[in-house]
Amino acid sequence: MAISKPATRPANPRFSSGPCAKPPTWKLSDLADAPLGRSHRAAEGKAKLAQAIDMTRDILGVPDDYRIGIVPASDTGAFEMAMWSLLGERPVQMVAWESFGAGWVTDVVKQLKIEATTHIADYGHIVDMAALDYDQDVCFTWNGTTSGVRMTDGDMIPTNRAGLTLCDATSAAFAQDLPWDKLDVTTFSWQKVMGGEAAHGMLILSPRAVERLENYTPAWPLPKIFRLTKGGKLIEGIFRGETINTPSMLAVEDYLTALKWAQAIGGLDALKMRANANARAIWNFCAAHDWVDNLAVDKATRSNTSVCLKFTDDRITDGATFAKAVAKRLADKDIALDIGAYRDAPAGLRIWCGATVETSDIEAMLPWLTWAFETELSS
Repeated sequence: MAISKPATRPANPRFSSGPCAKPPTWKLSDLADAPLGRSHRAAEGKAKLAQAIDMTRDILGVPDDYRIGIVPASDTGAFEMAMWSLLGERPVQMVAWESFGAGWVTDVVKQLKIEATTHIADYGHIVDMAALDYDQDVCFTWNGTTSGVRMTDGDMIPTNRAGLTLCDATSAAFAQDLPWDKLDVTTFSWQKVMGGEAAHGMLILSPRAVERLENYTPAWPLPKIFRLTKGGKLIEGIFRGETINTPSMLAVEDYLTALKWAQAIGGLDALKMRANANARAIWNFCAAHDWVDNLAVDKATRSNTSVCLKFTDDRITDGATFAKAVAKRLADKDIALDIGAYRDAPAGLRIWCGATVETSDIEAMLPWLTWAFETELSS
């Protein structure tokens, strides 16, 4: 017997966790002011890049004495640049509770071969951050994009610490509070919460991180694309929009469009409220259905951006095959695109709930999730 399809469809079926949905008011014509075919080193190009940095600082509330730079290779490039440039001065605590954090562990232990202590938590759980030695350097993700588990706050990080904290905040920035006094290096990409284009990363450095850069030289050679100092001094131009390599001015214009939208709706507080409303719609749905649940075990650590779900029905014999089939049914109906769990994560779904997603689209999609689940279970 065919299961009835819901009557309402999402206006925008894009729930990918990166690149993410554009802001709801986005139009291609918004990019008409991009200085295409011009050098990014020309006055107009440098002004656009500097504006992107200034607006990022304003919306996120980054302190005036922190440097913000636009760097290549998305969040991965920004975090790799930080690790290769800053680590090695002292032992490091490597923290992971999902696949990207695990990747940073591999880089430090197997590539840089720094003296490291690793702290690993299973998917759905989080490491006890209060148990770390903050007199060593500490590398961690704020929000586990592939696990849907996030830090609750930065209270466990001491203000008076000898080591540096390096934080991958790519799926947290613009949706969650980041305690800047507890973070020495923060990285993210445009393609997550702001729905920007891929390939550009943001690197935010505290004064303590700059001091390390200017007084410590790593034992290994640094590729040009990673170099942040020259002659023992920070290359300040990077943090004024004079990028290390050529940026896409079209992508820069797209990021500026997203930042202007964020300012227009009320800044960071409004962005957080939108993400919270999106995630809450899914949490409420899970509470009302006994066949699906949040992958995050502790409610306090549930992500409000990368919401990861698991199927809990005992009738499911092959979780991975079932989850992929449900995701495919929703994609084939143009209801929800790209919501399969990350390849290294437990079987399930991952639904992006960042601020550029409309709560009405989440609410319209969820009855279809029930339809896809019941249809697949009966097939």
